[in-house]
Amino acid sequence: MSALRAAFIALGFLLLTLPLMPVQWLLLKFDSRWARQLPHFYHKLVCRLLQITIIVEGQVPKAGLIVSNHVSWLDIPVLSAICPVSFIAKKEVGGWPFFGSLARLQNSVFVNRENRRSTGPSRDMIVGKLKDGQTLVLFPEGTSYNGRHVRPFKSAFFGAVEHTDIQVHPVTLTYQSQRGLPLNLRQRPGLAWYGDMDLLPHLWAFLKGGPAMVHVVFHAAINPRAFHNRKSLASACRAVIKTSLSQELHAGPKMG
Repeated sequence: MSALRAAFIALGFLLLTLPLMPVQWLLLKFDSRWARQLPHFYHKLVCRLLQITIIVEGQVPKAGLIVSNHVSWLDIPVLSAICPVSFIAKKEVGGWPFFGSLARLQNSVFVNRENRRSTGPSRDMIVGKLKDGQTLVLFPEGTSYNGRHVRPFKSAFFGAVEHTDIQVHPVTLTYQSQRGLPLNLRQRPGLAWYGDMDLLPHLWAFLKGGPAMVHVVFHAAINPRAFHNRKSLASACRAVIKTSLSQELHAGPKMG
């Protein structure tokens, strides 16, 4: 039955996604204000289809830079379902079949984390979007991890908001349960996607695994001008998220 359930969800995802892709392309082409809204409504439907319960705590920002721990490919639909956002993604994502197209249609900024000379142009693009009033999501760990720890933050792209009044919003993502049962260490890789896990097998296993719940905490906004440089800003954001994640994991699942 789990495989049949997964097949129906996958079919529903394609029936939802494929017709909307050319619509979003046209909205972007004509610079429509709905180009920011459609991915938000789309991902709300995707999360319903995937049976992901999202519990939100804190004030959801309308603009600025969201800085979050990174656990899984699930982070993208979860955060996008909460508010209209675009993502700062590594350049390799843009070349992925199908999912790269979805990332481009969400007006993502693709950055080369390995080439320092490309940091400047990417940072300028990020600044431009933030000054235009958009909300961007940065995963400063540079890669996803197991959801129980926060890896060191890379500070390069914090330079986009260094010494500005653009608000930075630390966010903690905690995947807490699946099929109504708290996640233990053995079950966590069913939701967390990291290391050398292949995407499609992980996605299929998740679809067979049943409904899941994630707790998303939006912490108080941080003004970059309060910090000497991008490194101290990155360190402060990581400290907030790390402390919050530890508290969430200790407290256990919230009531949905």
